[in-house]
Amino acid sequence: MAGLYVHIPFCSSRCVYCGFYSTTGLTLRGRYVDALCQEMSTRPLTEGERIGTIYLGGGTPSQLSIAQLQKIFLYIYKVYTIADDAEVTIEMNPDDVTPELAAALQQLPINRVSMGAQTFNDERLHFLRRRHSSVQVHQAVEILRQAGFQNISIDLMYGFPNQTLEEWQADISEALQLNVEHISTYCLMYEEGTPLYRLLEQGKVAEIDEELERRMYFSLINNLESAGYEHYEISNFARKGYRSRHNSSYWKGIPYIGIGAAAHSFDIQTRSWNVADIQQYIAAIEQGERSFEVETLDEDTRYNDAVTVALRTCEGLDLSTLTDKQLTYCLKNAQRHLEAGLLKLTNQKISLTKEGLFVSDMIMSDLMLV
Repeated sequence: MAGLYVHIPFCSSRCVYCGFYSTTGLTLRGRYVDALCQEMSTRPLTEGERIGTIYLGGGTPSQLSIAQLQKIFLYIYKVYTIADDAEVTIEMNPDDVTPELAAALQQLPINRVSMGAQTFNDERLHFLRRRHSSVQVHQAVEILRQAGFQNISIDLMYGFPNQTLEEWQADISEALQLNVEHISTYCLMYEEGTPLYRLLEQGKVAEIDEELERRMYFSLINNLESAGYEHYEISNFARKGYRSRHNSSYWKGIPYIGIGAAAHSFDIQTRSWNVADIQQYIAAIEQGERSFEVETLDEDTRYNDAVTVALRTCEGLDLSTLTDKQLTYCLKNAQRHLEAGLLKLTNQKISLTKEGLFVSDMIMSDLMLV
């Protein structure tokens, strides 16, 4: 079954680290929702196909009104055939969560909520330009529970300038107190073009050293696994039965449709992406067109894609899916990592060991065709 991603690029303010396409031009929300619905109407599935997962990401989808969210779902279910057990996720900011909003979301098909907690240190939240406080994260989870949501995910960040291992461990402990079903974790990245990157260039902040980052990552793994979470992907941990089905479809190479400005789509043979400009996106859709680029994927590109997504998961890369040429190349280049204990080969699947997780980019690069 295919996945459906709907990009909601609106934010009331931009976080200092964010490299995703978003806008603070909230006055465009009405026209944008209309454009989303129009794009969906022109991009149906092939006959017999169904949508297994739906993901409203951003940006901040909780910046839309309930009426606007209702309209989006009306069109989703009008245009597509949705599986009865579909996983339907919405991203939210903790400070947007109110009892009224949570109750309204329960009337929609949404059955999973993903929130960006990032850290429980209020000074660092201020540094990131996040709008919420640490207390609001706890309040948001409680409100969602009372409304009946039984599948909640939070995002955590580590590797802040001057952050100590002890401070990171305190964040992990507080996250575990929430007892959510899923936790995604990311080391703070300095992406070119972001305010955070400019601070780095100006010498106002400094990246943590690699050894401390490594200790933070393994502390995270040890603490979450001890608490009963499955480490099923490099950055993701889940209670049993609560893996993100939508994100897992990306890592398994399952086709998906991306709706909205900057949204990406994949159909095995091609990869396409809509223009990353809300004004251009809306203008094109209103003229009955779609402003996008497309890339046709050859055999080597599909192999490289498989390496970079499958190796992120605990299952790893299924060697039986490779051609003879790809298999020979893969095993030849994997040999030194197998000998070093960074990769393991089990039942025709090659995967990262715990030590290999931290240097995964280097290993994936070695296995890719050039």
